[in-house]
Amino acid sequence: MMSKCYKETITAIKTITQDPILQLIKLNCLLKNLNQSHQFSNALNLVQQIHSSHHLKPDQYTVSTALTVCANLHNTTVGSQLHAHSIQSGLRIFPHVANTLLSLYAKSLDLPSVKTVFDEIKKPDVYSYTTFLRACTKLGEIEYARQVFDELPQRDVAVWNAIITGCAENGHDGIAFDLFRRMHVLGVEADNYTFASVLSLCSSEKFDVGKQVHSLVVKTGFLTRSSVINSLLSMYFNSNSDVDAYGVFEEVGCEFGDEITYNAIIAGLVSMERDEEALLMFKDMNTVGLKPTELTFVSVMGARFCFKTAIQVHGDVIKSGFVNCTAVNNAAITMYSNSGDFNAAFLVFNKLEEKDIVSWNAIIASYAQENMGSDAMFLYLQMQRNGIDPDEYTIGSLLSSLESVLVVEMIQAVVIKKALIVKTEVSNALVSAFSKYGEINQAIKLFSEMYSKNIISWNAMISGFQLNGLHELGFQKFFEFLESGLRPNHYTLSLVLSICASISDLQRGKQIHAYIIKFGYFSNTLLGNALISLYAKCGDLYQCLIVFHSMTEKDVVSWNSIISAYAQHGEGEKAIQCFNTMQYSSGTRPDEATFTAVLSACSHSGLVADGIKIFNTMVSSYGIEPKVEHFSCIVDILGRAGFLDVAERLIEMKGMDIDSTVWWTLLSSCAAHGHLQLGIIIAEFLIETGNVDPTVYVLLSNLYANVGKWQESANVRELMNRNGVMKQPGSSWISS
Repeated sequence: MMSKCYKETITAIKTITQDPILQLIKLNCLLKNLNQSHQFSNALNLVQQIHSSHHLKPDQYTVSTALTVCANLHNTTVGSQLHAHSIQSGLRIFPHVANTLLSLYAKSLDLPSVKTVFDEIKKPDVYSYTTFLRACTKLGEIEYARQVFDELPQRDVAVWNAIITGCAENGHDGIAFDLFRRMHVLGVEADNYTFASVLSLCSSEKFDVGKQVHSLVVKTGFLTRSSVINSLLSMYFNSNSDVDAYGVFEEVGCEFGDEITYNAIIAGLVSMERDEEALLMFKDMNTVGLKPTELTFVSVMGARFCFKTAIQVHGDVIKSGFVNCTAVNNAAITMYSNSGDFNAAFLVFNKLEEKDIVSWNAIIASYAQENMGSDAMFLYLQMQRNGIDPDEYTIGSLLSSLESVLVVEMIQAVVIKKALIVKTEVSNALVSAFSKYGEINQAIKLFSEMYSKNIISWNAMISGFQLNGLHELGFQKFFEFLESGLRPNHYTLSLVLSICASISDLQRGKQIHAYIIKFGYFSNTLLGNALISLYAKCGDLYQCLIVFHSMTEKDVVSWNSIISAYAQHGEGEKAIQCFNTMQYSSGTRPDEATFTAVLSACSHSGLVADGIKIFNTMVSSYGIEPKVEHFSCIVDILGRAGFLDVAERLIEMKGMDIDSTVWWTLLSSCAAHGHLQLGIIIAEFLIETGNVDPTVYVLLSNLYANVGKWQESANVRELMNRNGVMKQPGSSWISS
């Protein structure tokens, strides 16, 4: 259907007036309107009709606007024709014609033509230089761009911005920083565009530089510009410095910020899992009169909300008119999945009229995250029937949730057929999947045949060896990784430390510890936790404490690890002291694993009263519903202390599946304390459940013998013979 604007152009062309100049002016205006309203095809049709008209002669405005249309369409065929026409008609001498030619070839990534047009401009203006410099930096001609830049007789801030921004946007961070410093030394005053470009480069590795630029922003008075505020927020969130980000927002963001500002802080808060604060910021955005954008909803829906809140946010989407927006609906699928309502997620997906690859990936990932592999696979088959090919994200989600190695091999066949095997992410996921199902040889073969390996590839292979108990091969692969020239990350080192802990290899564990200190990884909490676990399993409680107390940031896992270390070494009272410090001084909230660790410490040290008190605290103060492992610890505590009647009543009252190790502990306690009735119940239970361990029969026989029931004791021995259970003779490694 033709637009009203385009119908007017047809009418104007057909109308023969006595003044072609006035008619051309009117057509030029209409051509400009078509371009601005993104009606590029209609605009090109109009250009062709003007050009074919016998009484109209395109001028410099016609040609420059037409070239802009071609640049927006990346249409170099018509653009080249217009270029030739501008030369023949002499219109190329006009600056705006030459500049639009530059823009056309720059957007079409045609660097030779960019250079040719630029060299033919007799008097380049600021637009000429900025377009040329940005094109050169984008297309890799950094040195040539710097050479042209250095030869400029006069460089204003726009030209500096062009080369700095071009370098910043195309991965040449060091050159961009050097140019910014040089600009500052020469006394050229930066503007908001300069600061926004430089701040975008100041991630965690350049955090100190970012702070200095922030000071310069304040000094020069650009802190009230929204583009600078937005860049500062992104810099601080990317550097995990949410306190500084909040400071910027509270100082100027809420007053001078725009929709992008709110989007930046909402996205930053969500990335740091501060979901409730992100929701409050979303509500505040509405309060100050700013309308949420598509990106606002995409950002806020990335948070993990309860189902009630998720419905409210989705309601705002509908009221704001984004109900048919595919990107927002994709985010809604993820939001409902995170809230645990897969029916709502599927309902949104099902009602979505235009499903793209992201839509399918979102719903497949939602099922995969809950290990619902068959449902994820069914959706994948539906996706194929709808003519949408999988990408690396689809394959990654599927491989993380598949339930058999046979299905993994089927996916591998699809991957090879679709040529996705060249994607490193896909090969990494396949290595992990084969390792998960014990097919370590297939994982090794796939790893060796990978087109390119990144750090995740090496981590997947090392993790595969660890998962399959091939510890020496894990070490060997780690040393190969070091020789490859790549630097390990925190996850790599934590894997190797876990291998050391699994086989109590203290010597190599200390070597990894030294590596961590040497290369400055020690501030990482994950590695601190892994080191505590290593030293605890190797029996070095002293080193556990040194690592723990030297950690700059401790999370709940850190506290759980040190409490478990105390428990493993029989230091129950110190474990309780540490638990109290965690509660009242650290600000870290205990979780289920914390209570399992401290109750285990009480059990090993016979601290009955403390164990019961801590168990009650878990329920009454923290509202944690006891799990099997917590009841198992309590039963273990009571059994070890001889309170077998209480333990028996607790088991009968709860009617739960107690861990098998607790049954063994209780059975031993019954034998030690002469509690015949409960001992018989437990022993018979273990025998009925198919336990062929001869120790059960021996303990039961001893129980009968201890109370003088010799016949029953003999009957148990006879039962051992009938069931073919043989008591293993004792042996010693020490030989004479």
